[in-house]
Amino acid sequence: MSRNRRLILSSPSRVWGLLSDGHRYGEWVSGTQRVTAVDPHWPEEGARLRVRVGVGPLALDDTCVVRICEPRRRLELEAKAGPFGAARIAMKLIPWGESTLLVLDWHPLRGPGTRMHGLPVDYMVSIRNGMMLTKLARIAVREHRDSVGDALRSTRSG
Repeated sequence: MSRNRRLILSSPSRVWGLLSDGHRYGEWVSGTQRVTAVDPHWPEEGARLRVRVGVGPLALDDTCVVRICEPRRRLELEAKAGPFGAARIAMKLIPWGESTLLVLDWHPLRGPGTRMHGLPVDYMVSIRNGMMLTKLARIAVREHRDSVGDALRSTRSG
């Protein structure tokens, strides 16, 4: 199992807005080449998100299924990557003042990852997930800053 934590200087509702928009998944999930389909009821339980993942010509189709959804608090996905098996990805949003502490747990469920589970694999996954949370944090902070700037501009012009 790999666990990452990241303090995101943006509200839980803004961070949730990013997590709950399946079309934006590729902006912050490392290794995603493109989002190919999003169920219209994403992120409700049972909803599916289909993506193409990989590096260069080495790519495969992946499906994420929502297993648990508690809006603005918790999102748990099962990522299925063909012959590589499946993994549980659990994200918990904890209000931290005006910011969000995001805790991400990753654990293999089926396939080769369950046999290779241990320090080397968990370390690599932890690095990948850390990069992913950094991207998510940058987007959330940038959008927060942009919305504050827009509000200030409209106050001054009105």
